[in-house]
Amino acid sequence: MCGIVGFLAKEPALRSSLGELVVPMLSCMGDRGPDSAGLAVFSPPLPETIRRFSLFSGSPTFDWTGFDRRLHEELFPMARVHAVASHGVVEAELEPQAFREWLHKAYPQLHLLSVGRAIDVVKDEGHPNEISERYDFKSLSGTHAVGHTRMATESAVSPAHAHPFTAGEDFCLVHNGSLSNPYSIRRKLERRGIKFETDNDTEAACRFLEWRMREGNTLEEAIEQGFEELDGFFTLLMATADKLVLVRDAFACKPAVVAETDQYVAVGSEFRALAHLPGVHEAKLFEPEPEHIYSWNVSPSA
Repeated sequence: MCGIVGFLAKEPALRSSLGELVVPMLSCMGDRGPDSAGLAVFSPPLPETIRRFSLFSGSPTFDWTGFDRRLHEELFPMARVHAVASHGVVEAELEPQAFREWLHKAYPQLHLLSVGRAIDVVKDEGHPNEISERYDFKSLSGTHAVGHTRMATESAVSPAHAHPFTAGEDFCLVHNGSLSNPYSIRRKLERRGIKFETDNDTEAACRFLEWRMREGNTLEEAIEQGFEELDGFFTLLMATADKLVLVRDAFACKPAVVAETDQYVAVGSEFRALAHLPGVHEAKLFEPEPEHIYSWNVSPSA
């Protein structure tokens, strides 16, 4: 049993208070997932040549100042580094592969959580309340966010196994449910040179969908392929730089509820995660249909 939450601010005025709106959603779902939690926040994209790299150190005493100095000396003197506790963010005009290679040599203990022009991911072990406070989630702003609270059922409890999972650039996925064929999916992708970082079943779904998008599918088309390839029970909530997408499997046994108004779209595993939102009792409330793809785009004004 896990909890998923998502929020997309249609109204630009809500974007500055994204964290304040999402934290109660995440905290509420701590009852469904007290082991670990994570949040992916999307902001208006950086310029085309600049990437944002989200990092996890595993230690709140990690020397981010030394990391900053070494990054500037060895790789890119104009990089910007910001850190809170175990989480660090690098913004730089760097190709992702060049940064990965330097990181592997210079700081193999650091875990790269996400890459892109819009995404930032934070995830850690512990109750969602603790994680939200540790990383000051309430102060976050952005266009949309995807969160997850985990109760581990099929792999270890660790930051690496926590959701959201990412692949490629500006793509993330959270999952409530279980896949019965993650290893056959994994073998198929590994034959194509795609590397995995965990034994979590959700990573197989994330990397499968991102592979299909690299092959030319839209996310919605990739999900249609996923209906044929992914076996098991799932509610999947996904995000790219410009959209939020929700889907349930053919049996729809994993819960989800959506609240939509002119100001926002909100998704939760249970309605109580949405009950605090402004105007929620006048919102269009519905339970997503099986194998129906729900997609909401970020306003062009973002």
